This record gives sequence, structure tokens and C-alpha cells, in this order.
Amino acid sequence: MSGTFERLQKFIQNNMSMSHIYQPVMLSELLKSGGVTSVHNIAKSISREDPSQVEYYEKRTKEMVGPVLRKHLIVKSQKKSNHITGFELCDHNDLTEEEVKQLIELCENKLADFLKERGERIWEHRRQSRDAIPGTVRYEVLKRAKYRCELCGIMDRDKALEVDHIIPKNCGGSDDISNYQALCYSCNASKRDRDDSDLRDVSNSYDHREKGCVFCEATNKRKIIAENELCYAIGDSFPVTDMHTLIIPKRHVSDYFDLYQPEINSINKLISSIRAELSKKDPSIKGFNIGVNSGEAAGQTIMHCHIHLIPRRDGDVDNPRGGVRATIPGKADY
Repeated sequence: MSGTFERLQKFIQNNMSMSHIYQPVMLSELLKSGGVTSVHNIAKSISREDPSQVEYYEKRTKEMVGPVLRKHLIVKSQKKSNHITGFELCDHNDLTEEEVKQLIELCENKLADFLKERGERIWEHRRQSRDAIPGTVRYEVLKRAKYRCELCGIMDRDKALEVDHIIPKNCGGSDDISNYQALCYSCNASKRDRDDSDLRDVSNSYDHREKGCVFCEATNKRKIIAENELCYAIGDSFPVTDMHTLIIPKRHVSDYFDLYQPEINSINKLISSIRAELSKKDPSIKGFNIGVNSGEAAGQTIMHCHIHLIPRRDGDVDNPRGGVRATIPGKADY
């Protein structure tokens, strides 16, 4: 075993500190290239591992390129659950191998002529003319954001976070740390460099708790059945049926319709896992009601959003027909 191998192995296993994918990708590319390669090749390798690049061109394939070729009856869409998953060349089986080669050559010639005519201008919309952000600034901004996207709330372990200007440089924004925020690559790509929205308060709001709110303080007083980063579940104090459960966002928010999308995602995930657990624990459960009281007129008494997950069993009421319609007397049977 060579000393070089041992040195690299030790570095990779014990000393490689990662805030992104860059280091292992660069080392892999150097190893595959005989120890020497260009910056261009390393950048291409990194881009292959960057899902934001793939997402960008997937969107343009489905929304721009595909529809044009489909309109001319050149391709047709492949779909699954009403979502485009691919494209098929119309009548491809009619082509000979030689015809395929000639058509590929025509496409390549068309591309070469276009690049010759337009030059580098066609890529300008994907370039960002800004200096690299110092590591100390990046660290402070990420720490301030609690390593969560300041728009959608996703954690850095689930999706790479980018530190970028609030007011873009090309709109006069400064490099002061107060003009930076942390966004996941999807939200940052959507924001673009023409939007100066300050999204930092969104991240801070996840920590909002209301003093005296029974659900904000429930985590200290009642047994939590299950939880994730943004919500938790407890048993209902006045259960409608056995195992009646409440799923509650940790942030103090009164109305279901004021929830952030990440909170809705977290709540749905917890509902599904608790449903599966309850069904496994009690085979007599044959169905569920999921209910939200939004506003006093709808019967909400605790002004902290909560979702009821109510197990249903055969015979728990004389006539279950209508389900949640029974919230208005006489409206369940129709």
C-alpha cells in the first residue's frame, strides 16, 4: 500500500470537511484523469452532480422544447399520472441506421452554425457575474438562517443551500453581510437576479411561539406521539374515538390557510406515518376522518392550527354516511 494512497484515504475518510459536493467530485475527476485535468473538466463533473442544473433543463424540455416539436408532429409525450416523463420520436422505427446517422449529422451542423453565428451570447442568461462569497460570510449567513432555506424552509442536509444577495449586485446591492440570505438552489433559481425580496424573516418565523398558547406549550406538558422538524402529534384530550390524534405545527399560526408549504408537507408526512402506525396497532380501524376547524364560525376554539386524525371503526355510529358533512346537522344523509 503506497504512502500516497494512505494519505488520500486518511484525508477522505477523516479530514474532508464538506459543505457541498465539490471536494469528492474534484478528487474523483483527478483520479480518473491520471492525476491531471483542467478546471473545465472539473466544472463539468460538478455540474453532472448538481440537480439544479438538471432541474433547469428538465423544465425547459417540458415547457419549451417539447411543446414546439410536438406541435410540428416530430415527437409525442410520454406521461405517467398526467405528468410528462419523457418524449418519443414519432415513427422512429421507420428510419434506417444510415438515415439516423444523416439526421444526427444535420442536427450537429445546425448546432454548429448557430453557435458560430450567436457565439457566447446564448449562455449569458445562465451566467452570474459576481465574485465568490467569502467563507466566513457564508458561514455567518447560514448560521443566522439556522441552515434552513429562508423561503421554503428545507434544511441544508436535504437540499444544498446557496448564499446570495438580497438586492442583486446588478441592481446596486452591496457585499455587506446584511445584504445576504440563504436559499436552496431551487428557490434561488426561481428568485433570479431581478428580485430583491428579503426572505430572512420567513426563516425566523418558524421559531415563533405564543406565550400562553396550549399548543405552543404542549411539548413541555403532554406526551408527544411523533414529531418532525416542523410539526408534532399528541393525543386529543377529548377524543371522539379511541386513538384520536392531533397533528400540530410547531410555529404558532392560527389558521391552516396561513401555513407555509414546508409545514403542510411535514404535516401530511406525519399524518401518513401515524395513520399507518395506528392501522397496524389496531386492525379494527377501517377508515379515518381528517378534519381542520378554520375560524370560530367553523368551530375552532384553540387559535393554533391543528389537524384532527380520527380513526373510524365499523359500528362506531349508526350511519357513517356523509362523514364530515355531519358537521352541519341533517346534511350528512343526502
